[in-house]
Amino acid sequence: MRILFVGDVVGNIGVDMIHEYLPQLKRDLKPQVTIVNGENSTPVGRGISQSIYKQLLKDGADVVTMGNHTWDNAELYDFIGGANRLVRPANFPGENTPGQGWTKVKVNQQVLAVVNMQGRVFMNPMDDPFATMKDLLPELDTDFVFVDFHAETTSEKRAFAMRYDGQLSAVVGTHTHVQTSDAQVLKHGTAFLTEVGMTGPADSVLGMQADSVIERFENQRPTRYTVQEKGAGLLSGCVIDLNDKTGHASRIRPILISPQHPYQS
Repeated sequence: MRILFVGDVVGNIGVDMIHEYLPQLKRDLKPQVTIVNGENSTPVGRGISQSIYKQLLKDGADVVTMGNHTWDNAELYDFIGGANRLVRPANFPGENTPGQGWTKVKVNQQVLAVVNMQGRVFMNPMDDPFATMKDLLPELDTDFVFVDFHAETTSEKRAFAMRYDGQLSAVVGTHTHVQTSDAQVLKHGTAFLTEVGMTGPADSVLGMQADSVIERFENQRPTRYTVQEKGAGLLSGCVIDLNDKTGHASRIRPILISPQHPYQS
């Protein structure tokens, strides 16, 4: 089983990069399952709209994951109940949280569970992702489990992956938007990458216009961040190969398309 995962889509440029390159990546890499994180995909870089959700699916996503900006576009409440391929963090507190924290995709004779989880360090209060995963595993009832772990710190992401090494097929980090260089298969068979990176404006600070971010650092006063809307884009992702019998990973390889790394099919 081959999984293609594309990191946080930011703003219009991110959506455009998906539209341009995801079909090419699917043609060349031939994944059985394609997952895209869409939590920053609105033009303002926060949340997701129904039209963008449908566009990501049309362009080739099988599942769309979210993160800490899940509820930032109020329109989500109108359609999340019927969006069976949209997955928000499974460890949101409360029993009546709208939407779903995981979904399943049938791949030939196997079933892949796609789980979204959010970290707690330097993030909004959430239920314990370690305990949530422990409780969830029996319910998933499959050896093929992919987790988009949306978190701030490298230590929390890696600790989670090592805690469930061998029980999960892959743990890939999102949220910090800069792709890390530590893609590896852990000792017991879980593919891990601390941060897959973002898909959005290349000439920006994590997708935002640089001037506003620089101003915040220089004067330490509240500043409204605005998504960079002009210039080149980048696409960050990874491709993961799983053993069809065990669900363990055999390989994980980062993908980066940018002005410095043009796509070569």
